[in-house]
Amino acid sequence: MSEIMISLRDIKKVYKSMGDEVEAIKAVTLDIEKGESVSVMGQSGSGKSTLLSIIGALNPPTSGIIEIDGIDIYKLSQEKRADFRREYLGFVFQQFQLIPYLTALENAMLPLTTTKRSSKEKREMAVESLNRVGLADKMKRLPNQLSGGEQERVAIARAIVNAPPLILADEPTGSLDTKTGDEIMELFQQLNQEGLTILMVTHNPENTRYMGRTIMMKDGRLSMEQDDLVQVVSNKRQ
Repeated sequence: MSEIMISLRDIKKVYKSMGDEVEAIKAVTLDIEKGESVSVMGQSGSGKSTLLSIIGALNPPTSGIIEIDGIDIYKLSQEKRADFRREYLGFVFQQFQLIPYLTALENAMLPLTTTKRSSKEKREMAVESLNRVGLADKMKRLPNQLSGGEQERVAIARAIVNAPPLILADEPTGSLDTKTGDEIMELFQQLNQEGLTILMVTHNPENTRYMGRTIMMKDGRLSMEQDDLVQVVSNKRQ
């Protein structure tokens, strides 16, 4: 029997602005199994990035229940939630968010800063994660000495250095050219084959070819409309 990594039940998110209420997420219920790779697509403003931030334990829903690996993450204290993010989640962003004055190795080590490990062990873990993303020969370079694709690989190495079971990626190829973007998606595919669960927000239908399942969002809801799915399905590899 498959195990559930992410369980969303009737998730809603309402933002209040100038006395008005904006419902960004509307009654989303969803299960993602351990070992799945899932892409979330939708137009700008559809709610996909908001949903990712809720799943990432960064943005409490207005109502509903979210469990990751059976843990109700918004019942945790803020301190325990921070521990949870460090242990369970790896984040990859469109803009890389690397520290410009740190080397690739030092950037990859950042999630280990508060862990109770020796400096030698932290370094070894970061070296291993950079090896996994193909940057063994560029560990001492600063971000501005790396290409966009290489910077994204450092960001992925940083995300996996703690060996989290779940990777959350927000438009990870949005700043890259097509060829480099395909290389990054192949890397995600490889990590998924190694057992990581991956949830990726993307606006690019081509990226869904590398993922096991695609979810459409429209106006804050999961959309199962045929018109929304047909383009995605047609791009899937057979």
